[in-house]
Amino acid sequence: MDFKILFDKNAISSEFKTGWGFAVFIDGVLFDTGEDGNRLLYNLEAEGIDTNSIEKIVLSHDHWDHTGGLWPLLEAKKNLKIYGCPGFSDQIKDKIKDSGAEFIESNRSLQIKPNIYTTGEISGFYKSMKISEQSLVVKSKKGLVAITGCSHPGVVKIVEKVKESFKNEDIHLVFGGFHLMNKEKREIKLIAQKLKDLGINYVGPTHCTGYEAQQIFRKIFGNKYISIKVGKTITI
Repeated sequence: MDFKILFDKNAISSEFKTGWGFAVFIDGVLFDTGEDGNRLLYNLEAEGIDTNSIEKIVLSHDHWDHTGGLWPLLEAKKNLKIYGCPGFSDQIKDKIKDSGAEFIESNRSLQIKPNIYTTGEISGFYKSMKISEQSLVVKSKKGLVAITGCSHPGVVKIVEKVKESFKNEDIHLVFGGFHLMNKEKREIKLIAQKLKDLGINYVGPTHCTGYEAQQIFRKIFGNKYISIKVGKTITI
């Protein structure tokens, strides 16, 4: 199974466009859309992915850097199924529905394709305000792959939710935004170690994780740290 990184602040080469936000494509499912639709469409073409091959879109949360690329996609392809949290703003929900797409609320874990699931809504806080977020879970031959948007509820909380929903299954990889930019070193180390203690095999912190946090994860996970950049394909 291939996980194609389509949006992030870093790229493997100048062939791809970068920006703030995150997006990854797996077997017809697009998880998040980055901040800019034109750059996302450019990267899709650079990866040889036709917009018609996008069957469903899962949005982690309704912040601009994860939904910004959605609107040009909805112009390019009609009748898409968009999976979001019940706690998304009415403005986002209405805009999606007005575009002709179907908005599906995933308040609990949903199977959206064979081997691909949402975690369902997980509550967290951003700048003292409540926020709803979900992650994507993919079953692979090597175990579960959990993909996070920004991890506003906390990456440990998300992983614990995945383990609760998929009992007796190992988590092979967790990657995406961990939102640790403003955390103290001590707290970051505790979080990284906790993920290791939870049995996570590989990690790929990117987007809003922060450079210092990435280096801490790299040190703790060693050769099981994966660098995530636009244009990279992770094959599991």
